[in-house]
Amino acid sequence: MTYKRFIPLLLISLIFLTSCGGARKAKMGTTAPEDAAVAAVVASHYASEVQFETLQGRLNLNYQTEERSQSVTVTFRMKKDETIWMSGQLLGIPLAKVMITPNSVQFYEKITRTYFDGDFSLLSDLLGTPLDFEKVQNLLLGQTIYDLRKERYKLTESTRGYQLEPEKADLLKRMFLLDAGNFKALAQQLGQPRENRNVTVTYPEYQKLEGQLFPAQIQILANDGAENTRIDMTFKNLEFNVPVSFPFSIPSGYEEISVE
Repeated sequence: MTYKRFIPLLLISLIFLTSCGGARKAKMGTTAPEDAAVAAVVASHYASEVQFETLQGRLNLNYQTEERSQSVTVTFRMKKDETIWMSGQLLGIPLAKVMITPNSVQFYEKITRTYFDGDFSLLSDLLGTPLDFEKVQNLLLGQTIYDLRKERYKLTESTRGYQLEPEKADLLKRMFLLDAGNFKALAQQLGQPRENRNVTVTYPEYQKLEGQLFPAQIQILANDGAENTRIDMTFKNLEFNVPVSFPFSIPSGYEEISVE
């Protein structure tokens, strides 16, 4: 019995996405690209990052594999750079809660009466790849998963927008497509050709909230060999800078999920 069977669907998608970076070694001491055009595009992307203190709304999540399809309604709350909180329901029946902070990852599921209470280092060791709060937050906000300012990228302009790929090839292929008008992410692609593994994240639509752009939809297509997974997320009724709470308490009698 593996722990992944019980992780809430959204957390599965986020972990699968970031774990595609397992073969990439960290590059130390790299700086923003020297090319002026690349530097301007990268700077504009980070200038476009949505600014808020708190956020609340709803998230419709559809998860599809070749074996099953499931839709879940999620109450979604954030305190930027500090907390991501989700509570999932199916047909009005509470299913699970997730709370993620920079130092902890916690969730529990009611049907299986199981829970996880750990941190990113534990999940990173398990997955064999660095996983952190910032990567998860960036994905949800329409920012590039990897920091474009930490290594050099080559720029290709097209009718679709600005495409950025690393100047130096490595085992992890990366591509980031930014909108030519607002510099938000249109697509992100990570791939490991040797392992026949890749993930593509697209942002079909953004919504304007208080003059800022936040994803309205996020689609994730993950291929791992012959296994294909699709996750569709639709954000609704979002509000910035409202009072939020993050109630989370693991019920007594639940079994801790083993990750050994």
